[in-house]
Amino acid sequence: MIKKTLTLEYGGDFDGRILDLLISEEEIQERVKQIARQISADYEGKSKPPIMIGVLNGSFYFMADLLRAMSIEAEMDFIKISSYHKISSSGTIRLIKDISADISKRDVILVEDIIDTGLSINYLRNHFLNSHPASVRVVALLYKRSITKVDVEPEYVGFEIPDKFVVGYGLDIDQQYRRLRDIFAMDMHKKP
Repeated sequence: MIKKTLTLEYGGDFDGRILDLLISEEEIQERVKQIARQISADYEGKSKPPIMIGVLNGSFYFMADLLRAMSIEAEMDFIKISSYHKISSSGTIRLIKDISADISKRDVILVEDIIDTGLSINYLRNHFLNSHPASVRVVALLYKRSITKVDVEPEYVGFEIPDKFVVGYGLDIDQQYRRLRDIFAMDMHKKP
């Protein structure tokens, strides 16, 4: 694999930081196909398709690719919460946009770009359980298992990653770099 780097240039606090390639576009797409096959097999033959709920804005690309790679039908909806300030969790969850779908007695698949502290995913799982769905499962593209405190482990995980700040494939820094096809990581302890 060719080593790639990215130098941040967005007019923010981390300009000049060099990020290293963590996961290539090819690796992402191959893993998305594998997860799509697993989800399709798990929900094949159900009387109603699952409702996939993407957590905006970061899960947008992942969810789109996942839906296109699945061999079963699925409904979709989105929810938006806020828990980040710059590059770290604020420790508080704010619901910005709720879902419009009725998930009562339905299978729900919550689609997350990344699980790091576990605060957001715990909040969202409990939020959905209050609507009495048939089931709630979580699919996360990235999982920082070493620092996460989750009530329930995610059922589907793309990649376990170290505790580094990441951008690309939907993940951002101050709303920049989401469009990148690869995922890059910043070592917060390493100075530029």
